[in-house]
Amino acid sequence: SPQGRSKKKSRKHQRFMERRALLEQKGLLSPRRRLGIQAPVAGPEARSTLTKVDDTTALRCRKVPKPKQVVSPSLSTSDSPESIARHHSVLLSQGNGSSKGVRTSSPFLRPGKYVAIDCEMVGTGPQGKLSELARCSVVNYEGDVIYDKYVQPELPIVDYRTRWSGITKQHMKNAIPFKAAQAEILKILKDKIVVGHAIHNDFQALKYFHPKDRTRDTSRIPILNKRAGLPDRVNVSLKSLARHLLQKKIQVGCKGHSSVEDAQTAMELYRLVEVQWEMELARSLPPRPPSPVTDPTTDSNQYMDDRYWPTDLMASSL
Repeated sequence: SPQGRSKKKSRKHQRFMERRALLEQKGLLSPRRRLGIQAPVAGPEARSTLTKVDDTTALRCRKVPKPKQVVSPSLSTSDSPESIARHHSVLLSQGNGSSKGVRTSSPFLRPGKYVAIDCEMVGTGPQGKLSELARCSVVNYEGDVIYDKYVQPELPIVDYRTRWSGITKQHMKNAIPFKAAQAEILKILKDKIVVGHAIHNDFQALKYFHPKDRTRDTSRIPILNKRAGLPDRVNVSLKSLARHLLQKKIQVGCKGHSSVEDAQTAMELYRLVEVQWEMELARSLPPRPPSPVTDPTTDSNQYMDDRYWPTDLMASSL
């Protein structure tokens, strides 16, 4: 009967109110506002200050102008390669590629999310044939150095490989232990898109695997080879690509390579073909699974049901 349903609903509501009071008491739920009392709203439009006048405290609000913000349309990996390319163009035109003031929900296409890495290795183990990390440099999207440290290998150094690595015994005096360096570097690389040349060697030296979809290896981009007039599937050296495409001489002289210079060069090469490369990657991405369709009324109709309450709270309220 309607009267019976009303009583049942009333009992449910009573239990709901009791549990709500319990949550408020435990500090898990903020108490409801009483009618007639309105809390001040804090937000970007108003800044509140408390002023003391005649032993009473008054709330004074003043308007603060909203900062101008460049809003870029949200992208997802399901967007067309052409829209991704257009998004890249907009992004790169803002402040010479800076991501300041640009908001986007895409996991890539944000310059602040890009870093380039290069490592120098020395020889350890029998006859110095093992390669261990001795220096690591990381630069940002603009080529600014954000990390550059010498690293003490875990095994004794047998061959400094100075002609290629540029590492000498002197550099090891202020080197930090491998584990400490590894922790610092991986913290920087986390959630970043990492650019490098033959980057698998760098990750191997770091004893680390970076997600493939967030790795950009400039030794494996046919677009770069094509631009340089070289065969598509040939692994071309960083030195050769820099000479052909950037008119830049690197790794010259007998003092060895500079990991900073190599990381900066890899980032320059990436930026040279960035839009086209990201378009090709977007085409190769698997389609995103459709979002599950849910009925928005389901939860609100059953919000007072016992099964939607944590069991520990139910036990303590009985």
